[in-house]
Amino acid sequence: MSYLDNILFAILLIVGFGFFAVSVKKIYRNINLGVDVNRKDNSKARWKNMALIALGQSKMVRRPVAGILHIFVYVGFVIINIELLEIIIDGLFGTHRIFAPYLGVVYDVLIASFEILAILVIFAVTVFWLRRNFIRLKRFVHSDLTGFPKSDANYILYFETVLMILFLLMNASDFHLQNVPGGFSHFHKAGSYPISQFIAPIFNGMSNELVAILFEAFWWLHIAGILVFMNYLYFSKHLHILLAFPNTYFANLNPEGQFDNLASVTKEVKLMMDPNADPFAAAPADENAAPAKFGASDVQDLNWVQLLNAYTCTECGRCTSACPANQTGKKLSPRKIMMDTRDRLQEVGKNIDANKGVFVPDNKTLLNDYITPEELWACTSCNACVEECPVNISPLSIIMDMRRYLVMEQSAAPMSLNAMMTNIENNGAPWQYSQQDRLNWKNEN
Repeated sequence: MSYLDNILFAILLIVGFGFFAVSVKKIYRNINLGVDVNRKDNSKARWKNMALIALGQSKMVRRPVAGILHIFVYVGFVIINIELLEIIIDGLFGTHRIFAPYLGVVYDVLIASFEILAILVIFAVTVFWLRRNFIRLKRFVHSDLTGFPKSDANYILYFETVLMILFLLMNASDFHLQNVPGGFSHFHKAGSYPISQFIAPIFNGMSNELVAILFEAFWWLHIAGILVFMNYLYFSKHLHILLAFPNTYFANLNPEGQFDNLASVTKEVKLMMDPNADPFAAAPADENAAPAKFGASDVQDLNWVQLLNAYTCTECGRCTSACPANQTGKKLSPRKIMMDTRDRLQEVGKNIDANKGVFVPDNKTLLNDYITPEELWACTSCNACVEECPVNISPLSIIMDMRRYLVMEQSAAPMSLNAMMTNIENNGAPWQYSQQDRLNWKNEN
């Protein structure tokens, strides 16, 4: 590579990583719009969760076919991109396979493993594409997966296929030039090519100079494609390849089904039950401060872990396929809950960007404008969606916080629920019988 090529490559890297850094900064800002919640406890259990679920893919393999194929793609994506370090060094300093002289046989093993993984990735991606577009699994053609989210999955599969093909073509042209009798230019023998050696014959009959040009084209397209794909993550469900790790680390460690108590309500109850309590102790320090909202009506009312969940959602639909409410025809789809939360969060973020760092009310909320009460009340709170999610996302926590808002802020619970709560308040039980009559059934039998 010439010095001009090195400079152009440096500019490409700066632009690619620069845009990516801006996107990461926006995601971090948007997640921190949420209410603070402490998830720093029990670090041992959290590291274990991250190792088993995010790194070890333990929940993916519960569905073996998809799980094993996903492992091919995941391991291939991670390990093959180790080569990215060598590409960056070669591009900046004009070297060629700079690690080969230092790693020796280890380098041969690495390149060979990269190629085997590349072909496994192409195989897995092809199966995924067929499952979506020909077999048409129910969770991939569900009514909540339309428009860009539906196309996005295919775009990712195309991206990954093209990147792997470019990688193999780059290696095949390199292998061809390495084996030119008497040598050719700087293409010294380095690496082992169990797959691309069978692709290399397509270059037979071409001049060495043309093959060298093709190698350069494959090399540039491969690295440019990686940078484009990296920046596409911000707009895509594929963001989970980065966020799955913090998401599983900060996931709720409490038993499934255990809900949190509102601190403000707990404080009021304790003051009511303590005859020696100072009634003015519950007053806010700032008399002009708005009272705390019960539950959530918009994304700013959710906690930051719930917003991290929204960005991490893979849109795989396992949650919706396991949801008993959805199976019986109800409107609820846990996947849609997460997608709507992310869409609203993105909308709020754009509002802040457009108004120089300040959110200007837009007369929209997550509740009603994105998620309807009908969806929320269809939930049976069974935790099936939480159990099924491969990266420990909890749609249920968002549903319950929005239900809490409907009940405690708007008194908008369904009539049957209002009747039950009235009975509990008046009779100490869900039934409309006085406490004195509660055991009358034993006299009838």
